[in-house]
Amino acid sequence: MAASIMEHGEDAFRKLFKFYKRRKPPPDFSDVIDFSKGLSSGKVVSTELSPTAVSENDARLAGLQPVQEWKAFGLKGYPGFIFISNPFLPGTQQHWVKQCLKVFPRKPNVCNLDMHMSASETEHIWEDSAERMRSKSSGKREPKTLLEKLRWVTLGYHYNWDTKTYSAEQHTLFPADLHTLSKHVAAACSFPAFTAEAGILNYYRSDSSLGIHVDESELDHSRPLLSFSFGQSAVFLLGGAKREDPGTPMFMHSGDIMVMSGPSRLLYHAVPCIMAAPPEAPMPPALLRGLDQDTPTDCLAQSVKEEDWAVCARYIQTSRINMTVRQVLAPGQGFPSVTQKRTESADTGTYHELEPAEAEDSNPKKRRNGSDSSES
Repeated sequence: MAASIMEHGEDAFRKLFKFYKRRKPPPDFSDVIDFSKGLSSGKVVSTELSPTAVSENDARLAGLQPVQEWKAFGLKGYPGFIFISNPFLPGTQQHWVKQCLKVFPRKPNVCNLDMHMSASETEHIWEDSAERMRSKSSGKREPKTLLEKLRWVTLGYHYNWDTKTYSAEQHTLFPADLHTLSKHVAAACSFPAFTAEAGILNYYRSDSSLGIHVDESELDHSRPLLSFSFGQSAVFLLGGAKREDPGTPMFMHSGDIMVMSGPSRLLYHAVPCIMAAPPEAPMPPALLRGLDQDTPTDCLAQSVKEEDWAVCARYIQTSRINMTVRQVLAPGQGFPSVTQKRTESADTGTYHELEPAEAEDSNPKKRRNGSDSSES
């Protein structure tokens, strides 16, 4: 079924999305590319990176392996798409999970809970959730904590979900550690001038999905879109320049990085499902260990306290976290005036709106805060 959808015509991408989103009966994943197995698929090709763009010491300080050791791949028919299979040093992924759950949701950053709760109620998401998360019983149904209700957080230039734009007015300081990580990854992919200006963090529970969309709200499309995955594996669909183009499914595992650049920067994509972890191994292996003793003390990936990791581990056993980082403006570029924005917005499509048949609710505000995450 999946193979025939990928090969044939009209609305193939949407049909593929529904195929992998299906729960009963569960889909067949035999056609999904697994980059952790290298060149096992005829569609996968090796990709050359720029190892001299990031020194071995700089990579190590950023919690990354030397660039020459990264396993990077491309896909036939998708120029500009790069998939890097977990280039992180052992133990450093725990830092990013903790940052996404404890640090990045803090004010003045913006999250989905702000849409229907007061600032005072969302000021201490971690503190208000941690103790309940630590003491939760497995299998017992309990009210969700604020942390479990988190669906997205925006960083730097904050994406406006209503106008589908960025602005100079909605801006906070971009996290330094994520900026450094992104800068090095982009440089290794031959984008040495990349500046991390905006981030959208997405929090996927086991029933979450990401609708079909293309990322076009940034004013500069010459810079890549970086996507970092942590936690449970997911199926990612990469399509074409039109919604009707067929798509290619691939697994994203914890620590994997995707780079969409050049002709692939404005392709449609989606995440139809999160893979359920096997009961005997609920934690991805890469997240089982903390930092090695020989990790540099000035590494931006810091050791996570045991009490903090207890909360993170409970969360990540049934969830996936995605960090997407993008450069919004070209060097020297400014934001258009309000009048320009209104004129331009009339000519552009939606940012990532679900098809009516795929949406659980036709109200966009409810959809933002529901089970369908907003990534990209």
